[in-house]
Amino acid sequence: MDRNGHRDVTEVPYIPSVGAPPGVEVFDFRALVERAASHDVDPYSPVRVAFHELITVRSGVLRYALDFADEELSEGAWMWARPGQIHQFRSDLTAAEGVVIMVDPGFVRAATAQAAGLDRYPGQGPLVPDATAAAALRDILVPLENEFRATRDLPLEVRVEVLRHLLAALLLRLSEVPGARGDTAAGDEVFRRFRQAVERDYTRNHRVEDYAAELNYSVRTLTRATRAAAGRGAKRFIDDRVLLEARRLLVHTDLSATAVGERLGFPGATVFTKFFRRGAGMTPGAFRASARGTTAPGPAKPAAADPDG
Repeated sequence: MDRNGHRDVTEVPYIPSVGAPPGVEVFDFRALVERAASHDVDPYSPVRVAFHELITVRSGVLRYALDFADEELSEGAWMWARPGQIHQFRSDLTAAEGVVIMVDPGFVRAATAQAAGLDRYPGQGPLVPDATAAAALRDILVPLENEFRATRDLPLEVRVEVLRHLLAALLLRLSEVPGARGDTAAGDEVFRRFRQAVERDYTRNHRVEDYAAELNYSVRTLTRATRAAAGRGAKRFIDDRVLLEARRLLVHTDLSATAVGERLGFPGATVFTKFFRRGAGMTPGAFRASARGTTAPGPAKPAAADPDG
């Protein structure tokens, strides 16, 4: 609930289990259900996590949703939920076997984070490694699980470093699976700074010109860097981020469309509705009804042309 009593998205911070080493936790699916119960979290409710969550299936099928994309994960598939994304388990976790790894972003050393692209704009969909990559991931995952469960054979500071190195190997391997890296040029410093600024300020600032002035770049430089990294111009990038959050709030909260618009920095309901209709092809109310299954969706209008050309 927010302060006005509205149902809101459940924000899940990284909270290490009692006695666990700080920074990373490794669970099988059944243990995850137990952990959620111990923190008074419904494991099947949509949540916005403040950490990286890596999920892989060893047997059976797991239905899973990540920011409105419904997926079925079968044996060998991985999902990588990044901090800030909203995800939801859509099937019984005890009906499949697999592993969930929770990673505090601050636990990963900077060199590993850069090499693995942890700060990149996330990709979508399951990651399905080929046979060679799958074997390499298994060879790292098993000792990572075993080391996490071992509690007494090493001093805590040594154990933490062992876990950090095993996790680094896993992240680096997984980042090379097609689709894991999302954008293709996020190493570009201009785009990296722009994306961080948008993530911080998108609820208050929707203008490329303001970001350009703040970061001391020209609008053209921001647009060129963003197009190279994310395949769209800077204005479209901002609008897409705002639209994503609007969709999240419309589906996962009971805030009115007016309240959603206010939370996202729009001066009035009419302006927000016009923005949403242009990006989503329907009104906020129609989108909410369609996403919640209370009415059949109409034909979507094509998205507006990229204003950056």
